[in-house]
Amino acid sequence: METRLKNTLEVNTVNSLDCFDILTTNNKAQLVDVRTKSEWEFVGIPDLSSINKKTFFISWQNYPSMNKNEYFEKEIIKAGIRKDDHLYFLCRSGQRSLQAARFILEKGYYYCCNIEDGFEGNKNSSYQRSTINGWKYNKLPWKQ
Repeated sequence: METRLKNTLEVNTVNSLDCFDILTTNNKAQLVDVRTKSEWEFVGIPDLSSINKKTFFISWQNYPSMNKNEYFEKEIIKAGIRKDDHLYFLCRSGQRSLQAARFILEKGYYYCCNIEDGFEGNKNSSYQRSTINGWKYNKLPWKQ
């Protein structure tokens, strides 16, 4: 299956359901979770083992200061991610991942996509997440 991404100088967007479909069918598609270590440990992580892939865990910001990870690009390179891979960036709700995707696009990576509903999705009227949209809400594979 051909990817739905355009090779442009803009970050594309996709929801978590479509992202998982693309990860399943496109060998060049890679998932980069840019949340913090605390979020991975306490909220959960995507589990791509059912499609024989792994998630790359590279924080965009450092906890607790939430300053930008100055080694972000180096960690992308060290992980073996190639400039022609199709990169899907994931955070809690799609904001940090958009920043990370824009940054990597500017560094010469060709296919960068933000998962707009993130791992936990938007807040509902009671300010709770994972009740409207997002990776967990859509029952995509994840583990604690």
